Amino acid sequence: MRHFGHIAPEVRERLFHAEPVAFSADSAPRLLAAALGATLYSPATRPHLADDVLKQAGRGVVSMVLCLEDSIDDADVAAAEDNLVRQFADLSERAATGAEPPLLFVRVRTPAQITDLARRLGASVALLSGFVLPKFTEERGAAFLEALTAAEAATGRRLFAMPVLESPELLHLESRTETLAGISRTVDKYRDRVLALRLGVTDFCSAYGLRRPPDMTAYDVQIVASVIGDVVNSLGRSDGTGFTVTGPVWEYFRHQERMFKPQLRRSPFLEGRADELRQALIQHDMDGLLREIELDRANGLLGKTCIHPSHVLPVHALSVVSHEEYSDACDILRPERDGGGVLRSAYTNKMNEVKPHRAWAERTLQRAAAFGVAREDVGFVELLAAGLPA
Repeated sequence: MRHFGHIAPEVRERLFHAEPVAFSADSAPRLLAAALGATLYSPATRPHLADDVLKQAGRGVVSMVLCLEDSIDDADVAAAEDNLVRQFADLSERAATGAEPPLLFVRVRTPAQITDLARRLGASVALLSGFVLPKFTEERGAAFLEALTAAEAATGRRLFAMPVLESPELLHLESRTETLAGISRTVDKYRDRVLALRLGVTDFCSAYGLRRPPDMTAYDVQIVASVIGDVVNSLGRSDGTGFTVTGPVWEYFRHQERMFKPQLRRSPFLEGRADELRQALIQHDMDGLLREIELDRANGLLGKTCIHPSHVLPVHALSVVSHEEYSDACDILRPERDGGGVLRSAYTNKMNEVKPHRAWAERTLQRAAAFGVAREDVGFVELLAAGLPA
């Protein structure tokens, strides 16, 4: 699979200076963590789940979470597990005839579900990339990760963990520092199995009876923004100790009355379907999503939790590395620059200081491998339009 693999090769050639690389569930963890992109969640109770998974893969989704936790009723857990086993068997049969599902993860409730499901999936466990671990703390997390290690040994299948950081202990100021330290100790112990850390911002808001409106991003809710900053500070460092931290979910996908002026500027939307796209994005509260995606990256996050298919393409389009970013990153990382120094960018609009900007450049090239590099005259709108259904 590859990002933008659902569009025609000749279209990709027109859009990309360097196309996204191909990858699979067996690729290096560093690439997979960068390539998760818009991770689409789906309740495991859906009766045609296998059809839904392949349909979304055909629309550009490369990672999905099939949820047994908060998205389903407590009374439906057993039926959802049974359905999950059936749907994986169906996907396995179709994969044998050439259908390619995305990276698949299961969000569980308890550690026991990990070993039980891995056993019940049988041969179709080959389609499972790992498990999403809810409300992760040091105390809860160790049991989950031990169960994942046991499932990996029993199946012979490499399985990844994606802990969700969403507990009240992490949110509350008096317990945050120790909770972060405990999480850090736990994930570091199982570093080879932790693919990415996910942020449960909905649970953060719930602890204070809050819900951000579609005109605001997670970063406008100060109590949430402070937690995101502390998580990145502790767990997202670029010195080799950090992990990929993914962006929070965007909850809105239907039009509602707007309180503020649209945040999406008109200037990039000038040609072809551009104005039509702009109006559609504003009407569906997507301009707030676009702003939050940009703020995610500015704050050290990569990828995003998504609960609606319409969010996937904007996340991916805004994850593509611009030609200008790529040019700066390549200049900074040239071997002859190892000694440091300052240089003017090839676009003559900024200073590139080699040592301070090196970590940024390395992360940029990592993202470039996963999402590609746009041609010099290609921007977000062109990428978005190319990926939309005709």
